[in-house]
This record gives sequence, C-alpha cells and structure tokens, in this order.
Amino acid sequence: MKNAAYINFEDIAFRNLKPEEFFDVIELFSELKYRPKIFLLDEIQVVDGWQVLVRSLYDRGYKIFLTGSSSQLLSREIATQLRGRTLTYLLFPFSFNEFLRARNILIDIHSFEGKGEILKNMREYLHFGGFPEVVLNENKPKILKQYSDEIFYKDFVERHKIKSLEFGRFLFEFSFQNFAKEVSLRKIKSFFGKTISETTLYSYCEKLQDTMAVFFLEKLSKNVYSRRSWPRKIYVSDVGISTIFGFSEDLGKRMENTVFIELMRRTNAMPMLSFYYWRDAQQREVDFVIKEGTKVRQLVQVTYASSRDEINKREIDALLKASRDLKCNDLIIITWSYEDELTKDKRKILCVPLWKWILGLKIS
Repeated sequence: MKNAAYINFEDIAFRNLKPEEFFDVIELFSELKYRPKIFLLDEIQVVDGWQVLVRSLYDRGYKIFLTGSSSQLLSREIATQLRGRTLTYLLFPFSFNEFLRARNILIDIHSFEGKGEILKNMREYLHFGGFPEVVLNENKPKILKQYSDEIFYKDFVERHKIKSLEFGRFLFEFSFQNFAKEVSLRKIKSFFGKTISETTLYSYCEKLQDTMAVFFLEKLSKNVYSRRSWPRKIYVSDVGISTIFGFSEDLGKRMENTVFIELMRRTNAMPMLSFYYWRDAQQREVDFVIKEGTKVRQLVQVTYASSRDEINKREIDALLKASRDLKCNDLIIITWSYEDELTKDKRKILCVPLWKWILGLKIS
C-alpha cells in the first residue's frame, strides 16, 4: 500500500506511547523522507486515549485503519467514541477460500480426484476451524485450548467482571457444545436452579455475545417482541474450539455453523443483509431466512447429504412451507457433495455442495 505505515502498539517500541507522542513518530518518518498518508494501527486499544489520537489524525486528513481485540474494541464503542467517522468490518478466522490460499492448495475442481481432495480439506476445516495459527501449525489442539482459555478469561471474565466463574464457564462451554441448536434460557436456568437469577442469565448471555465468540440468532417474526425474545439458535465464531470440548463429529451442525459465519462475513460487503431462522407451529424449520432490507431474498437449508436419498423429506417440506408463507422462491439446500436442481410443488430447489457455495461457484 503506497504512502502507508503499519504500527503495532503491542510492539515494545510503542508500549506506553501517549497520543500526543504519536506526532513525534510522524516527525521521525518525515526526517526519513517518508510521508505516510495512511496509518494501519494494530491493537489500538492498548493506547490510553486512543480516541483522541484517531480523531486528531482524521481531522488532519490522514486515512486510518484500526484493528483491535474484540474484548476491548466493540463496534458500538467505536461508533460512540468516533461519532460517525468510521466504517466497521467484522474480521473472522479464515474462510474456506482463505484456508486453501494460506496453505497454497491448488486443486483441479473439475476432476474426480480434485473433488475428493477438496472434500478432504473441507473436512479438516470443519474439524479444526480457521484460526490462522491453527491452520498453519501442527499442534492444533494445544493452540485451540490456549485460544479457548484466552477468550474465556480475557474477553469474557476480565472485561465484563464476571462474578460467578462456575456459571460463566458452564455458559461458555454449553455454547460451544450446542452450536447450531435452538436453546431456551429456561433450559439453561433449570440446570442451575435458583442459584442463578434470570437477570444474571440474560446479562451473561449478552456479555458472552460481546466477545464475538458466540452469537445468538433470532427467530423470524414480524413482531419485534417475539423476534427479540428466546428461544434462539447458538452459533460460534470458530468450530475448532468446540473440538477441544469433546463435541461429537456432527458434520451437519458444523456445516450449518460455517454457513452462518460466512453469512456474517458477507454483511461486510452487504450491510443491508440480515438473516434469521424460521420455525412454524408444527416445528418445521428452515435454517436461514436471508433478507435484504425488508425483502426476503433466499431460504437456505443445510444438511450433510451426499445423495438425493439422504435429504430428509421434512427439510424439503419446511422449505416449501416457508416459501409459501414468506413469498420467496429462491430456495437452496447446501449439501456435503450432492448437487442438482429439484422441482417440487412447482418450485425449484437448488442443491449445492458447501465448498461450491462458499467459493461462489455454480453447480455443473
């Protein structure tokens, strides 16, 4: 990037730097006959009064890219501190595309051998997740355990001053063992009984979501109160962490979680995108209802299927019922390896393998 300077505030050279002292850094650049117009400031939350520094740089015409720990730099805090001067992007672990690129994996997807190779890599990705250090190192379980502890203690317990470590640990592990499932707060509370109040339970769930490690997806409803209430479905930022908690190898759930994170990632480019899950009174469920603004654009089911026979009839029936109720005809089933175009009740349903959907490839 031309005329840009990268500074990591966790580097010992910049530790304890005061906002006003940053202009000494700019002066040093000038002495070296380099005049950056763009600053990439990493771990900005380390600087006391970083908001003043960023506003001062912005007002002087510099372009600024900020990155920081989600435990100390939430998007709503940035919006408050910088008062409309920012655009915020969510940064997740590697997507499957980035996973392949990071490991320099080139595959001929048009050959049978290539398709087998890409499914083998997808299986590894669904098991260990996409944290860069995990992807590029051999000792994956040890790194994932370290990440899990850091997220729990640093992003959850320390930042939010969690008082009940026992309940906090239970809620954290419960989320990583039950992702892609609908859960109610009543079910969680019943485990602890009267030792945890509803107020504490709601508060801890909100704080856990602030870590950006756990997300609670709302059920689609025209009624705001119903939409904002529970039950909700749990998803996690990286399925690899669930592996260290001994979560069963349910590839269907891991696929669904991966689709959720990919949809979250796409909101960076499409800010009007929103999504929910759908469930009717007969307990028919569609995994994702994708909306753009007020319009329902697409209905998505996710299933671990390699053939037409492995696609559950209930999943198709739910998709068709939601299609009629929500007046949406763009229907898709994301599968493990099966691809086809089905016609049912005069509606077309596209079946596409997960890897093709993530890579944005059309079915052959």
